[in-house]
Amino acid sequence: MNYSKLKKLSGRLYFSSRDAAAAMGIKHASALVLCNRYVKQGLFVRIKKDFYVLDQSWDSYSRDDFFRISNFLQVPSYISLLTALAYYGISTQVQRNYFESVCLKRSVLYEPEGASFNYYKINGRYYFGFEKSGGIFIASKEKAFIDAVYLYSFGKYKIDFSALDLASLDKTKIVKMSKIYPLKTRKILEKLCRN
Repeated sequence: MNYSKLKKLSGRLYFSSRDAAAAMGIKHASALVLCNRYVKQGLFVRIKKDFYVLDQSWDSYSRDDFFRISNFLQVPSYISLLTALAYYGISTQVQRNYFESVCLKRSVLYEPEGASFNYYKINGRYYFGFEKSGGIFIASKEKAFIDAVYLYSFGKYKIDFSALDLASLDKTKIVKMSKIYPLKTRKILEKLCRN
């Protein structure tokens, strides 16, 4: 079975039809047909157009693997909001297989095989406050909080602030970073940081 040749791709986080063609020694057009067939048979998971994961790999991926996939699905983007706050232990609102990111291009939702990758577009002037750690672009805990409040202040995000451990956040950093944000965002931040 041709699928056994594709096990060469199991070391990759994801692959394209061109990668499959190279692994199988077939033409790209044939690989496109094969990838579509394997998605229908449940052997591949399509994460977005022309990018796949072996089904057996998908089931064993760690949180960090999903974070890396999240960074890949929408470029540029970084992990933020409740996903980052849960990662840092600030929030008890953890949704399994649900990953939130902030991006520059467009708000979009990808839902491959029981997972959700949700992207929220923000203005470029607010696209900062993240770092690359372990190959993952992720917001600092303070910036993840600011991102959530910013989107919330414009009715674009829901969050239960009572489920957050606000004492774990550096209020001085929040005030410094939030100076460029709209007044309605700053007012909510000020109120939350006072409590």
